[in-house]
Amino acid sequence: MREELRRDCAAIWVVDCSPEGHQPEVNTRIFQGVQQPVCIVLAARTPNKDRKRPAKLKFMALPKGHREHVKFAALEKLTLKAADWVDGPSDWRAPFLSEQAGVWAQCLLLEGIFNQDSSGVLGGRTWVIAPDVASLSSRWSRLVAEKDDIHREELFSPTLRDGKPADRHSKKIVASGLTGHEHRSISVATDAGTVIAPVRYAYRSFDRQWLIPDNRLLLSARPKLWEAHSSYQIHMTAIQRAPVTSGPALSLSAEIPDQDHYHGRGGRVYPLWRNAEATVSNVKPTLLAHLGLAYGRTITPDDMMAYIAGVMAHPAFTARFRADLVRPGLRLPITSQAALFERAAALGREVIWLHTYGERMVDENAGRPEGPPRLANDGPTMPREGAIPTTPEDFPNELRYDAAAGRLFVGKGYVENVSKALVDYDVSGMNVLNQWFSYRKKDRRRPIIGDRRPPSPLSAIQPEHWLAEYTSDLLDLLHVLGRLVALEPAQAKVLEDILGATLLEHGQLIAAGALGTTVTAQEAEEN
Repeated sequence: MREELRRDCAAIWVVDCSPEGHQPEVNTRIFQGVQQPVCIVLAARTPNKDRKRPAKLKFMALPKGHREHVKFAALEKLTLKAADWVDGPSDWRAPFLSEQAGVWAQCLLLEGIFNQDSSGVLGGRTWVIAPDVASLSSRWSRLVAEKDDIHREELFSPTLRDGKPADRHSKKIVASGLTGHEHRSISVATDAGTVIAPVRYAYRSFDRQWLIPDNRLLLSARPKLWEAHSSYQIHMTAIQRAPVTSGPALSLSAEIPDQDHYHGRGGRVYPLWRNAEATVSNVKPTLLAHLGLAYGRTITPDDMMAYIAGVMAHPAFTARFRADLVRPGLRLPITSQAALFERAAALGREVIWLHTYGERMVDENAGRPEGPPRLANDGPTMPREGAIPTTPEDFPNELRYDAAAGRLFVGKGYVENVSKALVDYDVSGMNVLNQWFSYRKKDRRRPIIGDRRPPSPLSAIQPEHWLAEYTSDLLDLLHVLGRLVALEPAQAKVLEDILGATLLEHGQLIAAGALGTTVTAQEAEEN
């Protein structure tokens, strides 16, 4: 749409009416019932417009403040010749925003580093995901045991179109399965077998749950992610169409991620490799070659992913570019100095090791053994007297933190040596611990927003008590967050040093051909 407007029109004016961002104070909203940012767009077309020349774009933001006293007052005085207009980009599909400026403009767009990116898996029904395998097995058994067609569809929770089952429903036969997993060329309605073996699944940042890898059940399985998955793969997730507000700007996982993995509200997945054998890099080879010449050594895809993690996966990055991040789209500052690249990549390897719970970037000699990471001393511990009860009547339903004692209470049990930084750790507003616990506590009901359908009754099938594996997972999570918090000062320092030195600027990289070409629009659409 932006490209067509630029081709058809001679001039475009854009007024940002929501400089406060998403979900601002109600009295600042142009339309008080609308939480999303809104803008005014004027487009003028002249006779015989040359479609090969993009329209001139002018942009301005209304002042922050009350909708009537500040914004409406500014609109009353606004003219097309006002001095407040600034130039916008002329690239055919560039956002209708002002030109980037300062250091941020010199940084490389994150999507420009990779050949491909895609959405994560969209289950489309909540019951196919759970924090434990037993729940998934019980849900499946309940579904296939149901012989009444109407009740089975209610349990399955089919995709609806005009009130009728469409696409995914219990009688549908799906032609292909997911790479590496069993495929059954019969419908769910006629399937009497046991559940297809669940797999670990990156549901939210730092929250590894389980998924039934059955293409008959998933609304959008993203087959290419499954085709390229292996023990070598690393997935990086980030939001692209909304601002990052706090915490690390991106997350990483060893498992295939959910569509909402980063912080629960959409995002994009950037795999390290384009094939399961890890022989075809998803990082642009032209960029790796250019950096290799600049640094005087070979730069591998792993090196680049580690550098990105070291520079961007921490709160100091988000804080440093807070004003720039109001505009959606992440950018990476790329240093011109080999020593700074090495420092950031070394930190990033540990970040990736932590985000993947010790499954990637393993190096015993560097202090990154395979398996769940642990803090060296005085890390979170579960004392015998503080064990979380596993009886049905004591199933925990509340997290509570005692800052003075350093105890995180899980119902009647508790974990010792927990710092406030761990309790407060968030990913763009999503508190990691609270989100993690919400899927494991006794009452897991969630409010139904808008006109969404209620979840399948299968979603209510869960353990009758707190599981021992929940405790193990909680300790693993706390140790990972603790080590990430300990890394943050070093990451902040290397970011400061990178920004204080010379960068390989975006324009320079384009001019040098370092960004090559991206995949075709058709290939991108297939993802």
